[in-house]
Amino acid sequence: MGGSVVTDDLWRSVTPQVIGALVRRYRDFDRAEEAAQEALLAAAAQWPEEGVPDDPKAWLIRVGSRRLIDGLRSDEARIRRELADATNVPVGDLVVPPAYAAGPADHDDTLTLLLLCCHPALAPASRIALTLRAVGGLTTAQIAHAFLVPEATMAQRISRAKQRIRESGAEFRMPPPDDVPERLREVLHVLYLVFTEGHTASSGDSLHRIDLTAEAIRLTRQAHALLPDDGEVAGLLALMLLTEARRPARTSEAGELVPLAEQDRSRWDTAYVREGVALVTDALTRTRLGPYQVQAAIAAVHDEAPTAAQTDWEQVLALYGLLEQLAPGPVVTLNRAVALAMVEGPVAGLAVLDDLEQDKRLARHHRLHAVRAHLLEMSGDAAGARDSYLLASRLTTSIPEQDHLRRKAEAL
Repeated sequence: MGGSVVTDDLWRSVTPQVIGALVRRYRDFDRAEEAAQEALLAAAAQWPEEGVPDDPKAWLIRVGSRRLIDGLRSDEARIRRELADATNVPVGDLVVPPAYAAGPADHDDTLTLLLLCCHPALAPASRIALTLRAVGGLTTAQIAHAFLVPEATMAQRISRAKQRIRESGAEFRMPPPDDVPERLREVLHVLYLVFTEGHTASSGDSLHRIDLTAEAIRLTRQAHALLPDDGEVAGLLALMLLTEARRPARTSEAGELVPLAEQDRSRWDTAYVREGVALVTDALTRTRLGPYQVQAAIAAVHDEAPTAAQTDWEQVLALYGLLEQLAPGPVVTLNRAVALAMVEGPVAGLAVLDDLEQDKRLARHHRLHAVRAHLLEMSGDAAGARDSYLLASRLTTSIPEQDHLRRKAEAL
C-alpha cells in the first residue's frame, strides 16, 4: 500500500475512469456505476486503516469488477440476457482483457465517458445530470439541490437518461473521427451550462453556486488535459477562469449583487486572470478561431483593465461583432448593444434593443429590460429607467438580482 491520505480530488479524478473501464468491459451503464460506487464505499472503509493503494484506479476497477460479476451471477434473468447478447458480440470483443487487468499506463476513459453522457439522443437537462453524476462524481442529492428539484425527480431524470442511451444502441467507444467535433461541441455546451448556472443561479436566494462553477472548471480542465490542442476547449476553460476570477467581488459583505463597473478589482483572483489570459492568448495564436475563444478574449479585456473607466470598449465592441458572425444569437446582440452604447452613446444601444424586442426568445427575459433600464438611465430618462428596472425585477427568479434591480429603481 502507498500513502494514507484520501482526498476529494483523488475520488473525483479516478471515479470517471473506473466507471468508464467497467462500462467499456461490461456494456452496462447502470451496473457499472453501481459497482463503481460500491468499490468507492469499500475504499472509504478500508483505505483509512490499510493505506491508499499504489494504484488506486486499478484497485477500484478490480473491486468494482468483482462486485459487478457477483451481481450478474446472482441474477439469472440477467445472465440469460447476457448470453443472448454474447452471440452478437464480435469475436475480437470477446477476448478483450478484463477491466481489472488495466494497469497504471492504461488510457483514460474520461473523454469517452463525457461523450457518452452528452449523447445527442439525450435532452440537454439529461446530459447535464448524467455528466455531473457519472463524470463529476456528484451524488443525486447534490445535483438535485444544485438545480432546486426533488431528489426523486433528479433520480428519475438520470435513470431515464441511462435507459435512453441503452435504447439508442450507443456503445462505449470513441465516435468516428468525423463525428467527434460535433459531439465535443455538445460536451462543451453542457460544461458551459453547468458553469453558467453556478455563476448566476437562475433562481433561489444565492447569487452563486460555487459547487457547480468548481465542478465545471474541474471537468473542463480534464477535457483540456485530454485535448490540449483544441482551441475551443482552451477557450472555454479560459472563459470560466476569467469569469470566476471576479466572483469574490460580485457580492458585498451584506450579500448584495455588485455590478462589474462597481466591483473592487483588488479582490479579483489574479492567478485565475493570469491563467485565463495565457490560455486564450495561446489558443488564439495557434488554433482555429471559435466562439468560446472570442468570449474569453472579451472577458480578458475586462479583467485586464485596471479600472472600469479604462476598459477598451472599442475592442469589446469589435469582438462582439466577430462573435455575432461566429455564433449569432439574441444574447450576443444584447451584449453588443451595451458595448455599442459605451462607444457611441446610449441612443445607439437603445436602437439595437428596439429590434431585439421583436425576438420572442428574449422579449420576456429580464436581462433585456435590465439593459434597457441601464441605457435609459445613461441617457437621462429616469422615469423610463425606473419602469424598466421594476419590470426586470419582476421577470427574474433570482432573489439577489430582484433585490439589486429594485434598489436601482428606488434610487431613481
